[in-house]
Formats: sequence, structure tokens, C-alpha cells
Amino acid sequence: MERTNRGRLRELFRAEGRGAGDLLFLGAVILLAAYGVVCVFSASYYNAEVQYGDALFFFKKQLAGFVLGLGAIAAVSFLDYRKIEKCGLPALIASLLLLALVFVPGVGKTNYGATRWLEIGPISVQPSEIAKYAFVLFTARYFSKDPGRMRTFVGVLPVLAAGGSVCLLIMLEPNMSVTMCVGAVMIAMIFLAGLSPKALAAILVPVLLLVPVLIAAEPYRLRRLSAFMDPWVSPKEEGYQLIQSLYALANGRLFGVGLFHSRQKFRFLPFAESDFILSVIAEETGFFGIVLLFALIGFIIIRGYRIASRCETFYGYLLAAGITTVFAVQSALNALVVSGCIPPTGLPLPLVSAGNTSLVVTMAGMGLVYSVSRHRRGG
Repeated sequence: MERTNRGRLRELFRAEGRGAGDLLFLGAVILLAAYGVVCVFSASYYNAEVQYGDALFFFKKQLAGFVLGLGAIAAVSFLDYRKIEKCGLPALIASLLLLALVFVPGVGKTNYGATRWLEIGPISVQPSEIAKYAFVLFTARYFSKDPGRMRTFVGVLPVLAAGGSVCLLIMLEPNMSVTMCVGAVMIAMIFLAGLSPKALAAILVPVLLLVPVLIAAEPYRLRRLSAFMDPWVSPKEEGYQLIQSLYALANGRLFGVGLFHSRQKFRFLPFAESDFILSVIAEETGFFGIVLLFALIGFIIIRGYRIASRCETFYGYLLAAGITTVFAVQSALNALVVSGCIPPTGLPLPLVSAGNTSLVVTMAGMGLVYSVSRHRRGG
């Protein structure tokens, strides 16, 4: 009787197009975000005590973001992803408006020479984190509505215009790193949609040629590039952050100095709790700790693309693949920056670095990927 009831329940889920979904993917996402809360505390408690008089300042914010992220995952996971398909264009328009609002005096917040945040009372929001996923929602909807659009260059133009608009507003903040992330996601989404290699190359070549132009347009980017080439030329200025990051990586060796025992976080390494948290993790857990961390990140990426490949709808495929690509690109760029493989840029490690907007929005995005796995036929 018990087996019969289980069989009937399974058939009911299949008939409704619902199931348990990819619980391993969901569990890995939550585990990484929880680990991030611990890492933020370790990397920030000294700086928080000195700067704010509260050693738990960043930890409490990250913990609040984690709880909100869990709520976002729970809400989105039980939502049929197909019901938000029409939200693509409104989401893109809303994100563009939010990006424009950061330039309004009294609304936008400026830190370290960049205007990237909206300040509403005690709440601070970074619109660029929202814009990345809004662009994915728009692109998935646009191509799935008429798959034939991807076969022509004209059909791809609205996606290029949308991605270009997002990149332009983020670049004006300025924020070169997130601009690169959105640009990479735009190219990836067009590729995933099935654009021919020749047409893709015609788009990719001008984009790559534009990168050195953007670097040369701002003196501070040239200084960062120079520091990347040889940080010891200016060890107390542009090269300082990279040198301190490399010290942390070297100090970690194979097994690390132990959790909570990093030395570089004692105000030697700037942004130790956010953009360069990976350096602190490497110092405390060593080479093997970083291998385990990126094994978990890689597992999430593989499962995300697996969910996309198994989805029966073109919209679900593009949605899951696009969100996974945002996570993959941002993780790769952050790792390349802290290891000195590309010039330093301000880009957080998703689900790990301090930052409530990034954490909550990323967890909500991962909830959408889980929703795709949960609402496919056969569970």
C-alpha cells in the first residue's frame, strides 16, 4: 500500500510538472552562502572594530542578508519560473531606471570616488547587481518568444542595445569590473541562444577592441594596468592592494594559518571582507582550502548548466544558463583579480563577499535556477 501511495504521489507531481528539483544544487548554494557569512566575520572583525566600534558590524549585515536570501530562495523556488516570463522587459526598464537614479544628487551614494549605490534611509542598494539578472530575464524572454531572431544580426540588435545600455550606465559610475561581467554575460547569452559562429565573431571582435579604448579613457585605469604589470613600481599606491593580496596567498601555503588567524586582514589588505575576501580565505585555509572552495563553486556551476540542459522549454534553458553564467563569470573574474592574473577591479566573490544586495539577489537568482529544475516534467 505504501509503495502504491508513493507511486501515485510521484505521478501526481509529474502530471503537474513539479518535483523535488535538484536538491544538491540548492544545498550547495546555501552551504556556500553560509560559509560566506563565516568568512566575512573572520575577514572583517578587526576592521569593523576600528572603523565602527563594533567587531560584528559586517557580520550582522551579512547574516541579515543571508536570512533574507533564504527567504528569497524559498519564495522563488515555489514559484513556477514560467509565470515570470513576461517580466523580462519591465525588469530591464526598472533596472535601467535604478542605474540612472544613482546619479541623482541626494539619492546616489558615492564611496571611494565611485557612485554605485542608492541610499534609502539606512538601506543601501547597488543597482548594478540587480541589472545583471534583469538583463538575463529580458534576453531569455526575447529569444524564447521568437527563436528565429537569433539567426540574424538584426534580430540580435535589441539584446545588444539592452546590454550596451546597462554597460554604459555602469561604466559611468564608474565600475569597469561589473561592466566587463555584463558584457561577458551578453556574449554568452547570445552564444547560448544559438547565434552562428560567424555572426558571434562579428560581435565579439568589436567588443574586445573596445576594452583597451575604455582602459585608456580613464587615467586611473591606466595606473591600475601599470600596477598589474609590475606592482612593485608603486608598492605604496596602485600596486599596494595586489602586493598585499599576493602576500596573503603566499602566507597560506598548503594548509593555511588557521581560520580567524589571517594577518593581512589587520588593515594591511584593503576591502578584505568584500572584493579581496578570497585572499583572506587563501591565507587562513591554504591551497587545499581554496581547492575545496572552488570545487563547491564548480559543482554549483556544473549543476546549474545541467539543470538548463535538461529543461524542456527554451525560456527555462536560457534563464537557468544565463543566471549560472553570471555566477561563473563573476567567480572567475574575482579569482583572477586576487591572484594577479588580470588588473585589479572591484568585483565581489558571489555568495561569499560582504554585500547584502549581491548576496540577496544572487540567492534569489539561484532560487530561479532551482525552480527550473523543480518544475520540469518528471521532477
